Amino acid sequence: MTITIYGIKSCSTMKKAFTKLEELGVNYDFHDYKKQGIDKPSIQRWVDALGIDKVLNKRGTTWRKLTDEQKQAADADINNVIDLLVENTSMIKRPIVEGQIDDKNQGQPILLCGFDEAEFDKVFS
Repeated sequence: MTITIYGIKSCSTMKKAFTKLEELGVNYDFHDYKKQGIDKPSIQRWVDALGIDKVLNKRGTTWRKLTDEQKQAADADINNVIDLLVENTSMIKRPIVEGQIDDKNQGQPILLCGFDEAEFDKVFS
């Protein structure tokens, strides 16, 4: 099993996800994109699989602080919004959980966005 959880360590939602994974006995690597950043291909992969509406957090303060021009450019072109996410990682919904569980899912990849306790139970139990 190879799982990476992406997010920001101080986020309360991340803390819930860490606690749940530990309760379920899931080993994981943590990628703090506030400290380590995130690359465009990773965000592109998430957007391709989940859709921009799932990955982009428009409810947070970082989105609200953007200028109207930045918001319009993001809404008009997916490449613009992906560039914004690389520059402003706090606009990525948290957590992103990516990896593979070999035994339960027969090698199928896992990609989750956001914390849903029932979904974590289903995927990792």
